[in-house]
Amino acid sequence: MTEMDIALCYESVLPSRGGAETYIGDLARRLARDGHAVHLYACRWDAAALPAATHYHRLDVPKGPRFRRPWLFAAACAEALTHARHDVSVGFDKTWGQDVLYPQGGLHAASRHHNLLKFDSRIARIVAAAGKLFDPAAWSFAELERKQYLGPKKPLIVVNSRMVRGHFEQFYGVAPDTLRVVHSAIDPLRFVAEDRPKRRQAERDTWGVSPDEPVGLFVAMNYRLKGLAPLIRAVAAVPRNRRFRIAVVGHPKFAKYERLARRLGVGDRLLFLGFRSDPKDAYFAADFLVHPTFYDPCSLVALEALACGLPVITTRYNGASELLTVPATGFVIDDPHDAQAFAAVIDQVLDPGYRRSASQAARYAANHWTFEQHYRALLDVFGEIRAAKRAA
Repeated sequence: MTEMDIALCYESVLPSRGGAETYIGDLARRLARDGHAVHLYACRWDAAALPAATHYHRLDVPKGPRFRRPWLFAAACAEALTHARHDVSVGFDKTWGQDVLYPQGGLHAASRHHNLLKFDSRIARIVAAAGKLFDPAAWSFAELERKQYLGPKKPLIVVNSRMVRGHFEQFYGVAPDTLRVVHSAIDPLRFVAEDRPKRRQAERDTWGVSPDEPVGLFVAMNYRLKGLAPLIRAVAAVPRNRRFRIAVVGHPKFAKYERLARRLGVGDRLLFLGFRSDPKDAYFAADFLVHPTFYDPCSLVALEALACGLPVITTRYNGASELLTVPATGFVIDDPHDAQAFAAVIDQVLDPGYRRSASQAARYAANHWTFEQHYRALLDVFGEIRAAKRAA
């Protein structure tokens, strides 16, 4: 494919912060390596983490309340692009006017709906939904999303899972054939380490876990949305004669979950490790991943676990579940609140024979959908846009 002139639009690109900002940095470097001209429209960035040849377009956006700031950035970005002639312009979040919109965090409407599922009672969900009626940010983001996808200029939408594609049809009536699915991906080489066995044992020693004790890993910052409480209840439902631990990595504040584990009599099965800037050694020390999320467009945690040879237990609310082969590389549960069904899946993963075969299958799966393949699929989308614009 011949070189393209590509504009990337995101308010802040500080790749060390993770998430979309890390992704945009990775994408910019890969595009530049192929000789594509990369333009960045943003308010702030870390030039040291971006290609030297990047063309920067600073957008000065006035300060405002949280629910107004996306509108201000989006308007400034749309205005700046009217004076430019790029082959392809790409927006990643709450923007409009670009050729391609790639909402890596999924739809706000779907996120709002799924956030209610974390409550285990109907009454709690009704109360939470009522509270959102008085939240100006919820109203603002919903209106902005309608402007993005239902406005007069329809972008080509890229989504990172078929689940999110379904949400576009469910919430906005967008036909599935007008979207392109490009699953999220990672570079599995990030998790190659010659000293992995040594690091695994060293990490488990700090946990006080013996070499033969199975350990499940839970990694998340938002414990409530990612299903930590349902996980603890499921752990309590696994028979006491089954020996295993669950290591919890993420937010440094976890006292209420420790109390829940003690109240359910499984305080000894949970290891609360707090925040890790790099959880790689935790992956190395674990034997499987448990990610009972209530909403994840396409969880990178699940992909990282596969790259480390860990079978994955997740939910149908995670777009990354589409990349699993059940039961070869893991399991997909319907409802994290169903403690008995959840516990039965954990019990299956505790079988050492299963974990040996699943570990090999997980690595194989990780090596067959990588960031390079993701990048190539995205380039096809960009080429589609350029061809359409030239034909117009």
